[in-house]
Amino acid sequence: MQEKRRAKRFPAKLELEISQLFKQDNIMVDIGAPIEVTDVSKFGIGFKSENILPLDYYFNAKLELGGPDRSIYCVVKIIRIDSDGERNIYGCEFVGMAPVFSYIFDEYSKSLEE
Repeated sequence: MQEKRRAKRFPAKLELEISQLFKQDNIMVDIGAPIEVTDVSKFGIGFKSENILPLDYYFNAKLELGGPDRSIYCVVKIIRIDSDGERNIYGCEFVGMAPVFSYIFDEYSKSLEE
């Protein structure tokens, strides 16, 4: 299978909770969905959740990659869903994140290689 991702994904172990999903036409859904982030790249994240979340919805996220001084606040769009038999696996892309934060991903990837 040919890899189609624009950037390499790195393993991540983050526990987050989505409290609200929204869509561009101001449709909002209040939920309490715990998620486990499994991997991260410059362009998106992958996570698992027992909850069923709708595609093409957005949520606000704060990612800490390598410490609190390496925090990224961003909007994430859910673009793919699959299942491992126990939980749902989601693929998401970052939207509205400044490219200047790419150095955080570069530093995070270097720390994993050491």
